[in-house]
Amino acid sequence: MRNNNVMALIFSNMHDESVRDLTAVRSMGSIPIGGRYRLIDFTLSSLVNAGVIKVGVVTKSHYQSLMDHIGSGKAWDLSRKHEGLCFLPPFNAQDDLYSGRVAALAGIGAFLERAREEYVILADSHLVGNIDYDRLIDAHLDSGADITIGYKRGPLPAQRNNLILTMDVDGRVGDIQIGDANGEQNSYYGLGIYILRRDLLHRLVADAVSHNQMNFERDILQKYREDMRIQGAEVTEYVQTIHSLSSYFAANMAFLDSDVRAALFPKGRPVYTKVRDCAPATYGLHSQVSNSLVADGAHIDGTVRNSIIFRDVHIERDAVVENSIVMQDAVIHRGAHLDAVILDKNVTIHDGRCLRGADSYPVFIAKGAVV
Repeated sequence: MRNNNVMALIFSNMHDESVRDLTAVRSMGSIPIGGRYRLIDFTLSSLVNAGVIKVGVVTKSHYQSLMDHIGSGKAWDLSRKHEGLCFLPPFNAQDDLYSGRVAALAGIGAFLERAREEYVILADSHLVGNIDYDRLIDAHLDSGADITIGYKRGPLPAQRNNLILTMDVDGRVGDIQIGDANGEQNSYYGLGIYILRRDLLHRLVADAVSHNQMNFERDILQKYREDMRIQGAEVTEYVQTIHSLSSYFAANMAFLDSDVRAALFPKGRPVYTKVRDCAPATYGLHSQVSNSLVADGAHIDGTVRNSIIFRDVHIERDAVVENSIVMQDAVIHRGAHLDAVILDKNVTIHDGRCLRGADSYPVFIAKGAVV
């Protein structure tokens, strides 16, 4: 289906504060995951697969790597003379202008006014999942809702400020709470996905800004839940939210599960990413690799178990990497041993070093570090 009457806005910096280790030098959307992808690839690909051909990427800070990754949008077929991909950086350096979603939307008011599409999808980039936006758009149109919230059903993520929904049998949202994980195993919680008319969004944002109300969930959704028809649309696909370093670690490790890979990469809904012309991964005579994802360009001469190895990583002889995530261009020298470790890009681990963490508390080594 081609949703030519629908545009989308992806917020690349929402939730940055939840993974400060990873977002110190990049936005949430450009966090590497799964050996060759960035987080924004999943949201962007899901939208493109639903026929959305106009996408604005709303940025705030540390967006250079995101721009380098997405470029003109060619990999997603969004490099177009009309519509296509548009980066929306902040027009003002004042931090308080971009303290929330409402402030970010106010900053791109002119872009929204010029758009011709009737509907707009708001989406965050902290999700790992292949979401069927076609179904969500249809649910919004069929229900006649003013606002549709994409939600997941299950245990609340262990994060602050979950959007917790109470709904009637018809899916209409009766109550909206904002709270932390409470141990409830069958909650309805928002995923940061909203669908509404573009003109309605523009009016709601203008009204909120005029009253200095900058929180979309509290100052718009909660405020108007009785005056507007706010509907819930369940996201039934596999989805992981990145809300902490341990959740990022778990989301990567899940790629080693064949059922998860089948859910993330279903037939007919591919996940696109930046194309790099690298040579295939190479394996030395002394290499031993099991239950791992190894990206192109990597050279393995040591032992790798239960790990995610990104492009152009070098692991020397007698080095052991297990239960770990090793990002692009890292070098692990002879005799090093890593267990439950996350190495950011361009990290060097010297001979004989031993780093050991745990699934719930992995060791993190920052970009460019030498250990």
